[in-house]
Amino acid sequence: MKNKEKIDAIIQKYKSRKGCTIPLLQEIQAIERYLSKEVMKYVADNTDLKLAEIYGVATFYTMFRLKPQGEHIIKVCKGTACHVSGAETILSAIRSELNLGNGEDTTSDGQFTVMEVACLGCCSLAPVIMVDSSTHGKLTAESIASVLKKYGKK
Repeated sequence: MKNKEKIDAIIQKYKSRKGCTIPLLQEIQAIERYLSKEVMKYVADNTDLKLAEIYGVATFYTMFRLKPQGEHIIKVCKGTACHVSGAETILSAIRSELNLGNGEDTTSDGQFTVMEVACLGCCSLAPVIMVDSSTHGKLTAESIASVLKKYGKK
């Protein structure tokens, strides 16, 4: 656990408030970049929440990650407009460029995590990805390397 003092402050903020499991875990994940078993146990030990309850919330909601997340999050739109415009080709190009094997979503250096999302709401830019909070559209497999280079891909 890298940020014990910050986690303690978050726990104190929510400790006496009922029904705040989701925002509590969101704030912790924002600083830790994922919810480790160690962190979830620490939260259970220092709140009225049971470990099973914390784990249940963390595994139910797709916004939570139970394994390390990259510094940059790449969201690949798989919505209808993107699908028919080549989202699968874009996803393959990203995975190839980042040397991600089957079942891997985060690069070995911890720089990038790739996620498939249902829709980014940018149908006129299809196919589209979002890196962190920036949208990149009208992509081709050939344009992926230059997009990733903007985020430090070597």
